[in-house]
Amino acid sequence: MASLNERKVAVVGCGFVGSASAFALMESGLFSEMVLIDVNKDKAEGEALDISHGLPFAKPMSIYAGDYKDAADAAVVVVTAGAGQKPGETRLDLVKKNIGIFKSIIPEIAKYNKEGILLIVANPVDILTYAAAKLSGFPENRVFGSGTVLDTARFKYLLGEHLDIDSRSVHAFIIGEHGDSEIAAWSSANVSGIPINDFCEMRGHFEHEKSMNKIAENVKNSAYGIIEKKGATYYGIAMSVRRICEAIIRDEKSILPISSIQHGDFGIDDIALSMPAIVGRNGVEGAVPIKLSDQEKEALKASATTLKEVLKEAF
Repeated sequence: MASLNERKVAVVGCGFVGSASAFALMESGLFSEMVLIDVNKDKAEGEALDISHGLPFAKPMSIYAGDYKDAADAAVVVVTAGAGQKPGETRLDLVKKNIGIFKSIIPEIAKYNKEGILLIVANPVDILTYAAAKLSGFPENRVFGSGTVLDTARFKYLLGEHLDIDSRSVHAFIIGEHGDSEIAAWSSANVSGIPINDFCEMRGHFEHEKSMNKIAENVKNSAYGIIEKKGATYYGIAMSVRRICEAIIRDEKSILPISSIQHGDFGIDDIALSMPAIVGRNGVEGAVPIKLSDQEKEALKASATTLKEVLKEAF
């Protein structure tokens, strides 16, 4: 078996999200080799060529289309492949379809690559992360999803806009499902250590409940709004993929709300959902205990139950 090349990434799936992620990863300078894999080989070749033509403006890199065996020594395998939701299609239909796709993709990756990290980006990401962990046989720390990393970025962005401050100074998480049952963890939200409501009052905002509900709803509905206007979301998630890969390759031990299989925290077991975790070279290196109100704990359990019910029907 090939030993891992720390400077190599594989991207499986060259749709909007896969190709945008490949572009963001090229720009990042984290890798010196990238293989693009798609059921449509021409599409993968076209994306590889298009991105490669910008290399005179970037860092040297080998970018090419390939097969699963070309991913054998990739340190990170980013899986974006999956069907999109069609109008009138239920979520369960989509889940079943994408689990079917994963049943052919994941064993192929695992056949050639035994040591890398599987980063699942395809939706519904929590269900597919769970499926990928089971189908690959990889240790759970090396299979996780992009989860609510993008939702959390949207949350920070909207709070930054609301308070007219740099969104990088906002510390707050969206947790649970990447989807309709996600939870804004307001009780642990702060701006540079100052509790969020105190900071809001410093900036002249006093209608906390109203603002909190509005911001949480806007985060949850962001993707729907973008899809309605331009057909798909891909830049935000591509930057999230870049951020996660950075934490892995540079062994940053960054705290990110990735989707991973839970084992008993907050009474949640044997389902993948997003909670803050330490992410480094070994993948998920530990959970981060987050302070939640009783209401948030109940909402998190409800989110887990929703996911379990879908999983039970689909997998």
